[in-house]
Amino acid sequence: MSRLTHLRTFLEVYRSKSFSKAAENLSITQPAASLHIQSLEAFIGNKLFIRKPRGVEPTIAADELARSIASNVDALELKLSSFKLGDVSGGIIFLAAPADFIYYCLTSPFISLMEKGFNIRCQTGNKNRIYELLEDKLIDLAVTASKPNEEKFEFLPLITEKFLLVHAPNLSNKIGKKPNKDVLTQIPLISYDEDLPLIRTVWSALFKTKINMIASCIVPDLRAIKQLLIAGHGWSVLPDYHCEEELRTGKLIAINNKIEAPENQLYLVWNRGVPKPNISFVREYLLNYFSLK
Repeated sequence: MSRLTHLRTFLEVYRSKSFSKAAENLSITQPAASLHIQSLEAFIGNKLFIRKPRGVEPTIAADELARSIASNVDALELKLSSFKLGDVSGGIIFLAAPADFIYYCLTSPFISLMEKGFNIRCQTGNKNRIYELLEDKLIDLAVTASKPNEEKFEFLPLITEKFLLVHAPNLSNKIGKKPNKDVLTQIPLISYDEDLPLIRTVWSALFKTKINMIASCIVPDLRAIKQLLIAGHGWSVLPDYHCEEELRTGKLIAINNKIEAPENQLYLVWNRGVPKPNISFVREYLLNYFSLK
């Protein structure tokens, strides 16, 4: 039997810390999973897991093996799944993502997928809602702005967003060309919520201190915030893909440098186990699409 099969079983056991869960995720029997690990242990000459009353505990050898092979095995499995695409004839795909990410980044790939015969069913929500949908297996794929729990989910990086402090040109005389926290505190701040997400990150990077401001306007939609900024009603922080066109045409001005701007990784996430070919197709398509951007 292929050592690749043994390594895949090893990673499932390592991540789930359970032979039974790994077998379920891989659609094999528990005895088969145990035989894969025994064969791998005999091959490398080290014990990989210590059985506990509930599950297993990885050894130091298992930790080292996982670190050295995980990314390569995951990438190879993902690539191999693309060779099954000739058997795919569309189907329904359930996907969840932040509403603004769907608006700015997913409409174009959705059009291509619909042309290939796929029926897309989207749900939106915050981080907690998206992970609930994944855990309840109500969706096939998700886009999240936080790193998932690798023991529960599989995931790969999708896109890196940069956070830019932006305002309209009519505020340039007040704000100036260089960041100045004393000036900014005198100008209306528009935020997504009271905790000032994104804004706190950029403020800390620019001024090496915590922000001490109350937003003049709270709008839980970054698209609406952008329109308020364009109209000159204050300043805020937006991800770069929200305002590329407005920065290019001069409708908005960024104070901080994009190269040095704080960034955040977004991930494409799915439940563990062997996915259906149509889900593998969409997963591979989205990863390839964003790798070219």
